[in-house]
Amino acid sequence: MDQKSRNSLQSFQLPRPLRLSLLWAAMMFLYVYNDYISMYQPETIAMMREGRMGPLGEATDAVLLGVAILMTIPALMVFLSAGLPAAFSKWLNVGFGAAYTLVNAATFFGSPPFYQLIVSVEIVLSISIVVSALTWPKASITARESAP
Repeated sequence: MDQKSRNSLQSFQLPRPLRLSLLWAAMMFLYVYNDYISMYQPETIAMMREGRMGPLGEATDAVLLGVAILMTIPALMVFLSAGLPAAFSKWLNVGFGAAYTLVNAATFFGSPPFYQLIVSVEIVLSISIVVSALTWPKASITARESAP
């Protein structure tokens, strides 16, 4: 056994559904942390007291429902990426991954540097979701034949 083979680590390929689930989970953590860190800005707490949600304006029922939907989708995608049939999961990940790339990009400009840093990582993650879904490997013929 040569030196290179003794020092090399075993590589493990994540199944595509698990990879997508982990990307969505990472993005959700970043959403929560970015919002949490934002609360340390004095104007954020003041706006919350006034019933305002930053650039979204007054925290009406419609605005709150929209934000709830915006946050529910990535949370559900953590499960749906692994729990749905592959073909449906692929296109759901492509669609929502692309949509969240745009949502994240829209929140970048005019934000403080800490927010832009985290949003940049969110954009990389959402693009990774789209690319990972689009490059989902096809099942081999023998795998399809042995499926129940």
